[in-house]
Amino acid sequence: MAQLMDKAKGFVAEKISGVQKPEADLSVQHVGRDGATLSGRLDVRNPYSHTIPICEISYSLKSAGRDVASGTMPDPGSLVASDTTSLDIPVKVPYDFLMSLVKDAGKDWDLDYEMRIGLTVDLPIVGNFTLPLTKAGELKLPTLSDLF
Repeated sequence: MAQLMDKAKGFVAEKISGVQKPEADLSVQHVGRDGATLSGRLDVRNPYSHTIPICEISYSLKSAGRDVASGTMPDPGSLVASDTTSLDIPVKVPYDFLMSLVKDAGKDWDLDYEMRIGLTVDLPIVGNFTLPLTKAGELKLPTLSDLF
């Protein structure tokens, strides 16, 4: 019985390795007096003919080598069968930390960031499986005229 389970897990792992990697993007959603809410958008393509439940999404955001924010979203829904599912991940950054990041922004008024996302899905036979994703880029900060 153990051999059969190992073969089944190997088969599923082989199929998963060919699945298209999720894509992520990060943008400023809202900046207020208490901080900023960044919007992480994750697009995941499910090539299978059945819906796959998502157990949780974990995320961490870094800029200038410092941790900006991290957290988890429990039970955000499911990946739609044979389609692309878009998931929004709100990332809250406190005002005091935001101000220290603005000082580091420099002349170009953008921040280099790295966002790490773990998409944990529940797969038959295998159980919980986490798809890792790392996205690095530049986040353009809003100017004062954008805020008022």
